[in-house]
Amino acid sequence: MKKTYIVGVGMTPFAKQLDRSVKDLVREAVSAALKDAGCDSSALQAAYFATAGQGAMEGQFMVSGQIALGAMGITGIPVTNVENACASSSTALNAARLHVASGAADICLAVGVDKLFSNDKERSFAVFDGGWDVHTAEQQIRYLMSLSTDIEPPEGYVEPGKRSVFMDIYASLARLHMKTFGTTERQIAAVAAKNHVHSTRNPLAQFQYPLTIEEVLSARAVSWPLTLPMCAPISDGAAAAIVCNEDGLRRLQRGRAVEILASVMRSATDRRADQYDHHLCYLAANEAYEIAGLGPRDMSLAEVHDATAFAEIQQTEALSFCAFGEGGMMAETGATTLGGQIPINVSGGLLSRGHPVGATGLAQVFEMVTQLRREAGPRQVENARFAIAENGGGFSGVEEATTCITILGRS
Repeated sequence: MKKTYIVGVGMTPFAKQLDRSVKDLVREAVSAALKDAGCDSSALQAAYFATAGQGAMEGQFMVSGQIALGAMGITGIPVTNVENACASSSTALNAARLHVASGAADICLAVGVDKLFSNDKERSFAVFDGGWDVHTAEQQIRYLMSLSTDIEPPEGYVEPGKRSVFMDIYASLARLHMKTFGTTERQIAAVAAKNHVHSTRNPLAQFQYPLTIEEVLSARAVSWPLTLPMCAPISDGAAAAIVCNEDGLRRLQRGRAVEILASVMRSATDRRADQYDHHLCYLAANEAYEIAGLGPRDMSLAEVHDATAFAEIQQTEALSFCAFGEGGMMAETGATTLGGQIPINVSGGLLSRGHPVGATGLAQVFEMVTQLRREAGPRQVENARFAIAENGGGFSGVEEATTCITILGRS
């Protein structure tokens, strides 16, 4: 297998963009990635197009990539459509990497997009309804809720209105973590506050205002212990990457290339809820570290899938930045803040950068490439050399249905 590189990245702002189409967003992100790579679209030999919600939102099924890329003149090449829940675009990157590593092509495109805002809010909520086994949904939610029945909300807590069922799932897992390890609401709030502060330095982020821990704790409840700022918003946006092997790199801008050191995917297993060392992200991260010949202490920064603030705590542990049960304390001490021991989600993460589901994985990659090139401006991690991303999606049993771990490096 040949060495593989990311030589160009592009990303739109993540925001509510009712006046822009999927085609508009794809054109902006792909054009930026091509310009960044110093190549024309005619150099592309294959494309992997990721979206998780376009079918549900617009009824555009089956050939979404051919339609969106064709609208900007990218035709003739093989286009593979990828749908893999929140991990859709990191899956597209994984596939593009394998394509060029095999030598079947030298230069490929990976792109992810979603437009989740709609005047019909029920349609936006419905995108997430199929992210688990729809045939056993009632049994699953009863089981997940049973994991934390002996830890109660504070007195006076009022059950909120409609929200994504995934927020209830994350809330139940957060309560289990609180019961098992003593994780506190304040520690979970510290993650949300940190990511809001980080996003004030990211001009492409959906939210660009800071929040304090107290403001996060006092915000509207979603599903205890989660408040609104602890839950990722929906977004409209796209992100893209130009992927190549060494033969392709000779035709592009070698000086700014970032090497893909590992890209590992796993699916959920039937583990028990208390088997944290069997979590699919922990197993995938260990495999990725081994492939890259690196460990957690070598990482300069991490982008993790903070669909909720608790999820960042869970993934901090799964990536072995601390022992299981210590992720909350690590966040509260400031160790995961820009300038800390291991900066996590300096982009603002899903919580504040935004979460257009099909684009999120490549948005993480955009941030890592920008950091490793030392081009992140006021959010730059000092002396960044290696970066890791964890991008999970869907739900099965007591964990994500799928995950993709990506490690990038630049000397």
